[in-house]
Amino acid sequence: MDASAIKSETVITSSSVKITSSLKKRHGKQLRLQIYGIAALGFAGMMLSILVGSIASSGYQAFVQTHLELEVYVDPAEIPAEKLPRGGFDDVLVKSLASHFPNVDVSNRAEMRKLGSILSNGAQFDLRDRIVANPDLIGATISMTVPVADPYDQLAKGEIRRDTPENQRKISDVQIAWFDKLEQDGLISTPFNWALFTSADSRFPELAGLRGAIVGSFWALLVCFVISFPLGIGAAIYLEEFAPKNRTSDLIEININNLAAVPSVVFGLLALAVFIGWFGLPRSAPLVGGMTLALMTMPTIIIATRAALKAVPPSIREAALGIGASRQQVVFDHVLPLALPGILTGTIIGLAQALGETAPLLLIGMNAFITSAAGSPLESATALPTQIFIWADSPERGFVSRTSAAILVLLGFLILMNGIAIFLRNRFERDW
Repeated sequence: MDASAIKSETVITSSSVKITSSLKKRHGKQLRLQIYGIAALGFAGMMLSILVGSIASSGYQAFVQTHLELEVYVDPAEIPAEKLPRGGFDDVLVKSLASHFPNVDVSNRAEMRKLGSILSNGAQFDLRDRIVANPDLIGATISMTVPVADPYDQLAKGEIRRDTPENQRKISDVQIAWFDKLEQDGLISTPFNWALFTSADSRFPELAGLRGAIVGSFWALLVCFVISFPLGIGAAIYLEEFAPKNRTSDLIEININNLAAVPSVVFGLLALAVFIGWFGLPRSAPLVGGMTLALMTMPTIIIATRAALKAVPPSIREAALGIGASRQQVVFDHVLPLALPGILTGTIIGLAQALGETAPLLLIGMNAFITSAAGSPLESATALPTQIFIWADSPERGFVSRTSAAILVLLGFLILMNGIAIFLRNRFERDW
């Protein structure tokens, strides 16, 4: 073999070694990148699991409520028919409860107050409403299932430990013995807490619910959708399909992109100054909250709509123009229906983001103590995120679990809305 052949073979062998070494390095880098990606996903999933698990571990207890079953004698001496709706409803309940404790001195008001502390403050109002609705119950014995007060609910759920020193508990050893006696008699139950969804806010944790916040969020999102959806789509269609490409349109586009990144508290300050300060709209009203959220959501809808319009192939427009359709017919009869799935997806995601906003709603006063659900967007109301804020700031121990439960409910709504967006995208999306 001559020298040139040997030299050529050496070069080929050297190149082959270099290529093999380069491939090994490339495959190693690719493998490391995959490992880093999997580790990042695993870490994110672990953090998410810890977050949801910590919320669920403290919030699940709010989905059950401790109740007491009582046979109540509606004493005509305490509740005379001619004085309704006034009467000694609380005294009637406490005397009915005292019938289970023969050793309790019913003439001792202090001892009776201690015994009556087992009952929630709302029990007397439940009894009042039943008797006012049917005065014939006066003089009869009726069965009632009423919630117990929050300290006893915490005792039943194990949040108040029996081995804690008495001076560090809200309830004494005697009161714990009374509660244990009721439990032994089969009068204590822990059913699902439907009141969490059917009742509005209350100063008493065992009576507080999310109905007012859910209704307030519904009104605010409805107003937000009615305003932001048509205006956002209209602005996007004009900018994408009709507006001339010049400095003015470029400036508008830049500002829209910047508005999508503006902190939500800025929109709250704007709403406070303009909607409430200048226009004189009612404070704490879902109308103002919805208008504020609409300002925040509109840039997201505009950006999503423009992206959906761009995704429609130009051949659709050219074909429609080729058969004599006008520019408006091309956009509204051909392009817009094909872009609608992407538009709806972006709109739902924007509304889901608006549902979780707290700062702007706090600034316009949607964190007031409201004990009823709003019947219209003009009535005072609260919302789910602001209700969570209110409960998190409450000193009563029972609001801790209710705060976590409200977060779980809010997360449920967000997951539902994002699920609907994914469904619409997969159901109506087309491949071009």
